[in-house]
Amino acid sequence: MESFGSLIGSPWIYAVVALSVLLDVFLPVLPSGVLVITAATAAAAGTATDVPDILALTLCAATASVLGDLVAYRLAWRGGARFDRAIARSRRLTGAQERLGAALARGGGALVILARFAPAGRSLVSLGAGAARRRAREFLPWSALAGLSWAGYSVALGYFGAHWLGATWLATAVSVGALFAAGAGAGYLMRRRPQVTEAS
Repeated sequence: MESFGSLIGSPWIYAVVALSVLLDVFLPVLPSGVLVITAATAAAAGTATDVPDILALTLCAATASVLGDLVAYRLAWRGGARFDRAIARSRRLTGAQERLGAALARGGGALVILARFAPAGRSLVSLGAGAARRRAREFLPWSALAGLSWAGYSVALGYFGAHWLGATWLATAVSVGALFAAGAGAGYLMRRRPQVTEAS
C-alpha cells in the first residue's frame, strides 16, 4: 500500500481511475474495480492527505462509467448493418439486446444496473442498447444510476474494508472478493431473468 501511496496522493489518481473505468467497457479485463477499491482503501487509511477525497473518487468513477457507456452506445448506434450482423453472430449479444429492449420497453432498467456489476455485462448492455436503437432517454438515466451504484459500492468496500481490517493488502483482497461476489450474483440474476419472464 505504501508503494501505491505516491499515486494515491496525487491528483493524477482521478485521471487514472477515470481512464480505466471509461475504457473497461471495451476492455472488460481492465482492473478498474480493483483500482477504485485500492484508491478508496488507501484514502481511508490516511496514506494520502486529502487526495483522493472519497466523494470525489465516487463521482469520478461514476461519471467515467456513464461516459464509457455513452461512447459504446453511440458507436453501436452508428455501426449500421455491419454492426447488426456482428450482433447477430453472437448469441450472447443477441440475447442481451432482446432482454434490454424488453426491459426498457416496460419502463424498467434493473437489467442495466445488474449488468454494471456482472463480468462484461456493461459492454453487452451498452452495445446492445445502441445496436437496438434504443432512445438515449430510455438508456442513459439507468446507465447513470448503474454507474453511481457500482462506484458507490466499490468505494464503500475499500473505505470500510480499511476501517475494519486496516490499510493492508488483506483488506483490499477481501473488498475485491466482495466486488467479484456481487458480479457473480449479478451475472446469475441476469441469466435467470429470461426464465422468470417466461414463467410469469
